Amino acid sequence: MHLPSGDIRRKFSAAMSKMYCTEVPDYQKVIDLVLNVNKGAIDQGSVGLDIDNITEERHGAIRLGKASELSMMRRLFVAMGMHPVGYYDLSVAGIPVHSTAFRPVTLEEIDYCPFRIFTSLLRLDLISDLKLRSAAQDVLDKRSIFSPMLIQQLEKFEKNKGLTKEEAAIFIDELVRTFRWNNEANVSKELYQKLNSSHRLIADVVSFKGPHINHLTPRTLDIDKVQDQMSDVGLNAKAIVEGAPKRKVPILLRQTAFKALEEKVSFVNSLGIWSQGAHTARFGEIEQRGAALTAKGQALYDMLLSKVRVIVTPNPDGSNKNAYKETLEKVFENFPDDLETLKEQKLAYFQYKKSPEGKAANIELSKDNIEENIQKGYVTISPITYEDFLPVSAAGIFQSNLGDAQGQEFTHQSNQKLFETALGGKVLNFYSLYEKMQEASFARICA
Repeated sequence: MHLPSGDIRRKFSAAMSKMYCTEVPDYQKVIDLVLNVNKGAIDQGSVGLDIDNITEERHGAIRLGKASELSMMRRLFVAMGMHPVGYYDLSVAGIPVHSTAFRPVTLEEIDYCPFRIFTSLLRLDLISDLKLRSAAQDVLDKRSIFSPMLIQQLEKFEKNKGLTKEEAAIFIDELVRTFRWNNEANVSKELYQKLNSSHRLIADVVSFKGPHINHLTPRTLDIDKVQDQMSDVGLNAKAIVEGAPKRKVPILLRQTAFKALEEKVSFVNSLGIWSQGAHTARFGEIEQRGAALTAKGQALYDMLLSKVRVIVTPNPDGSNKNAYKETLEKVFENFPDDLETLKEQKLAYFQYKKSPEGKAANIELSKDNIEENIQKGYVTISPITYEDFLPVSAAGIFQSNLGDAQGQEFTHQSNQKLFETALGGKVLNFYSLYEKMQEASFARICA
């Protein structure tokens, strides 16, 4: 009997959390802090929410070095019901990667286990130093990040259309092992320093034997409170919360993090002689999710955020955080902050439900009378939660961990076709997914 993909995803998420708490002890502080904040928010009136489902890790992030790694990762994630959604070009923020999010795609699967992996592929073509680009390519060409046992389990899944409980346990253990930290680099200290000088993220991807998970992320109901309390529990928080300001109706995604740890690393030269050094990459992130916006809503969000950053761009050291926060709040006054206007202007996606009064009235619903019945209170609306990512916010998190000396700046060169060729398939459009969720919600109450 095959284990459902949602169960494999849930077990994998739990195993990843356990592993990361062991490797990065500060992450346990994040889990505990978020749990306490969420309990407080629910006690104060956020009724109907399950504390475990809310606090559960919503995503992790990995960085891959070559096309074959991305293609194999796509096949592995299928076994857990996770599919590539969205294309994100981070070169727009001077980071030489493009990315997708492997995640569940239906409301039912998201509710069961929302875990996803934000997966980035290194853009070696953006490294201007051709000699350094070639050296990095040579290192990546020689590495193999997937164990024979993991590939064997994957082939069983693809042949049998599923995994037994015992096979799934081996699959999960081997996949988690793929994402473990290994403090022995597979490059010399000299090459590492050259890669690091070009861009710290390049060094992180190329210099190690595998794609160590670089962060995990629980979900909070009050990210501002988490931000204020991080220093109280001994966490070195980034200066600002990425995303929109605090609102009555949260939108999209707001994120913060504790800064990356400096970890000891051993480097080996061509003579097989080892030397000691350090590397900074892994951190802990927290997110608060709000309403999924339509393309129209996203365009308004992007325009307002761009306007903010023309006036003031947040410094990584937080020296202008107050000016940034004030400007953000002022500019985003132009984004409607009530459900009725968001729906009327088609800025967000919604779920429809019959209220108890609507059920008692035994009304027949249609597109012609839905608005009337919303006004009567027979139908309620609630925003569909945004389950995806924001390139500017992701870049802000990355930059806060890279420090001031970022190395080479990269020209914005979006290339979704190149990414999908490496992936071995198309990425799904998240607007279409949210549209289908909204339509399915409406069809259910009209049935």
